[in-house]
Amino acid sequence: MSLLKSICRSASLLRHVPRVATAGHQRWMATEATQMSFTFACPAQVFYNEANVRQVDVPSHSGSFGILPQHVPLLAVLKPGIVTVIEDADKSKKFFVSSGSVTINADSSVQVLAEEAVPLDQLDAAAIREGLSKAQQSIGAATNDQERAKVQIEVEVYEALAEASA
Repeated sequence: MSLLKSICRSASLLRHVPRVATAGHQRWMATEATQMSFTFACPAQVFYNEANVRQVDVPSHSGSFGILPQHVPLLAVLKPGIVTVIEDADKSKKFFVSSGSVTINADSSVQVLAEEAVPLDQLDAAAIREGLSKAQQSIGAATNDQERAKVQIEVEVYEALAEASA
């Protein structure tokens, strides 16, 4: 069979795929849970352990995004910023995270594992400004690429902290 006939035959088969996939997706959506099981922890503390929440907003290196029940499965790396947990219609909590990962599973469970995390209401704006100033001064004193990279990460985290506490 020629390549052209093979391509045409494949294209005719593909016309049937969207109807099958759509029907299967609709059945899946009808049977899936409307709640999300959410776990959020850092080495020092567990904030949520398989709690039912409505939405989680996370900062990632590919952009900030919101997670709702039935979100497509995904793995992402967190960047310094704010994680917002919407527990119900009128209750939400915000946390600053320095880095970490987020895992979204097909069963509507979500895990956020942070290197460091702290509730926003516990941030000290004066200490953040002082830390940012010291970190910015340290950039010029770095003697090699490794030191410069370490200090640059510190500056980025303090900048994100300053933005979060504003």
